[in-house]
Amino acid sequence: MLLNYLRLLLLPFSWIYAMAVVLRKKLYDWGIMRSVSFDLPIICVGNLAVGGSGKTPTTEYLVRLLSGYNVAILSRGYGRKTKGFMMADHHATAETIGDEPLQYYQKFKQVTVAVSEDRVAGVKQLQNNHDVIILDDAFQHRAIKAGFNILLFEFRKLGTLQFLLPAGNLRDVFSSRKRAEILLVTKSPVPLLHVAQQASINELQPNVGQPVLHSYLKYGNLVHVYHNENLELKSIKDFEIFLLTGIANPAPLIEELQKYTRNIKHREFPDHYAFKEEDIRKFKTAFLAGNEKDKIIITTEKDSKRLKATGFEDLLVDLPIYYLPIEVELFEEDKITFDELILNYVKSNRRNR
Repeated sequence: MLLNYLRLLLLPFSWIYAMAVVLRKKLYDWGIMRSVSFDLPIICVGNLAVGGSGKTPTTEYLVRLLSGYNVAILSRGYGRKTKGFMMADHHATAETIGDEPLQYYQKFKQVTVAVSEDRVAGVKQLQNNHDVIILDDAFQHRAIKAGFNILLFEFRKLGTLQFLLPAGNLRDVFSSRKRAEILLVTKSPVPLLHVAQQASINELQPNVGQPVLHSYLKYGNLVHVYHNENLELKSIKDFEIFLLTGIANPAPLIEELQKYTRNIKHREFPDHYAFKEEDIRKFKTAFLAGNEKDKIIITTEKDSKRLKATGFEDLLVDLPIYYLPIEVELFEEDKITFDELILNYVKSNRRNR
């Protein structure tokens, strides 16, 4: 109830924000503000909301799909303590490049990972040595003109009333979806009923030839944050789970874990939260005081990067602390369409170097 009152109070500011967004959008559409184009394939993965739509696993899907090309990922590097253009190397930490870029770098050794607040400057640094550049979360960054935009929408939020910032979590107007080459509905239920699929299409009202495709999350084995050790999810059935998250939307993760146990104690922090030693000490104390003999700490892959990078190993290394990897997968027919559109775009726009 209090949240609804706050939304009402903030609605006038959302109208002001909306007018600013629409004016900026028109200035770019009219060519008064200019977008820079590049002569190589640039794929943008973005959304209209603030966080939580699945951009990271979608970017990782693209990396796997484009394994035959020399790929670079360019991100802003949210949460980092540095400025300017930086390329990830073996010295990189979540503090220097951000948690998501660090995850890309450690997972895909064949891919260049870079961060820059100025996407145009970042692409200029990368363009000569790469076949394709993936822009992570740059749909609103109109200063650069991506050749192919993938816009994400979380399944459960379609059909719900959403507000622009600051009353809600939308950072762009709904009409901006028309700029995208693909509208990708993420975190869909499995199986996906035809009526639900059609409801997504009706909600998004795509342009002619603008496909609405559906994806879902696929969970892997639990991986120990500090040791080379894996566990199958079914092995934690009826465990007491101490869940630690600093992501925008932990709801799908909680739903997955509830398939194995209802005994979940969740400590939730904001997205990209910089964990403090006091936070981890309190969390550890709560875990050690847990009542069950079988208990485990679970976090996300993104959060594990910050836990490892900020010197908490002495506090956590001897505990059963695991992260749960996720991947994006598309339903069979949508996967064929998605893969074909991406591969054809890259192939037809690739430079001869």
